[in-house]
Amino acid sequence: MLMTPRLLLLSVLFVFAGAATAQDYPVKPIRIIVPYATGGSTDVLARILAPRLTEILGKSVHVENKPGGASMLGVDTVAKSPPDGYTLGIVNIAFVANPSLKTNLPYDTEKDLVPISLLSTATLVMAVHPSVQARSVKEFIALAKAKPGSLFFGSAGIGAGNHLMTERFNYMAGIKMVHVPYKGGGPSVVGLISGETSVLFASIPSTIQFFQSGKLVPLGVGSLKRNDALPNVPTLAEAVPGFEASEWIGLVTTAGTPPAVVNRLNQALVQALSMPQVKESILGLGADPIGSSQQEFSAFIKKEIGAWSKVIKDVGITID
Repeated sequence: MLMTPRLLLLSVLFVFAGAATAQDYPVKPIRIIVPYATGGSTDVLARILAPRLTEILGKSVHVENKPGGASMLGVDTVAKSPPDGYTLGIVNIAFVANPSLKTNLPYDTEKDLVPISLLSTATLVMAVHPSVQARSVKEFIALAKAKPGSLFFGSAGIGAGNHLMTERFNYMAGIKMVHVPYKGGGPSVVGLISGETSVLFASIPSTIQFFQSGKLVPLGVGSLKRNDALPNVPTLAEAVPGFEASEWIGLVTTAGTPPAVVNRLNQALVQALSMPQVKESILGLGADPIGSSQQEFSAFIKKEIGAWSKVIKDVGITID
C-alpha cells in the first residue's frame, strides 16, 4: 500500500518530533520510584544519586516511595507510565524473582520495562545470635540438621533478597529453618539482636558494629573471596561450595522510551556513579558502585530471571 503525500509528511514529522524530544530531554522534573519504604538500601541509594543526576541533567530528580506487594506496586507504576523517560524505577532481586514467585504480576517484567544500568552490588554476611551454639557455617549446618525446624531466620520481608538467599542456602545445605519476615532490613537486624531469630543474611555495614560489640557473630560472607571489612571471616562457599549471597540494585524505565533518552540516562548514571563523593557514600553502605552499559544490564536481567526461576522451582518457594 502506497503512502499518500499527507501520510508521508505526518510520518516524517513524527520521526523528527521523536528525535527532537530525545535531543531536548529532559524538559521537566524526573521521578525515581522506589518500590519500598524509606530507609532501606534501595531508598538510600536513590537519594544519593538524585541530587547528582539533578546536577548532570539540569532538571530536578526526586525520589518517590511506593512500597507494597513485594515491590510490585512501585514497579507497576513505572511500567504503566508514559514512555518518555520521566518515570524511573529502582529494582533489585525481587524484580527478577517475582515472575517466578507470583502468578498474577500486573506487568510483564521483560516486555514492559527497559533496563538502564546496574547501579551497585553488595556482599551479604551470615550473622547469628550469640546464643546459637555454632561458631562456623559447618557447625551451624550440623546444628540445623540435628534439630530441624528449631532455628528461625529473619528477612526484610517475604520475597526480599535475603529471604530468597536464605531459602537457597537451606536447599544447598540440606537444612530447614523457619522464616520470620520483617518489614524492612533494619527491623530484621533488631529482631536478630533481640534473639527473636537465630540467623540473618544482612549487609555488612548494618551488622559490623554488632560483631565488634559481641551482640552478633559473623559466620560467613557471601562473596567468593574474603571481605576486607571482615578479613577473618571465611566465605560461605568454603562450607557450601558454589553458594554466593549478594544483593544488587539497578534502574529501569518504561518500555517504548526512545533509545536516545535511555542512553542519556545511562550516561548520566555512569557519570554520577564515578563521582568520588558518590562512590564514597555507596561504599559506606557496604556496596560497590557499578554503572554498567544498558546492554550489559539487559543481559544481566535476563540471566538473573533464568537463574532465580530455577532456584525458586528447585527450592519450592511460593509467596502467592
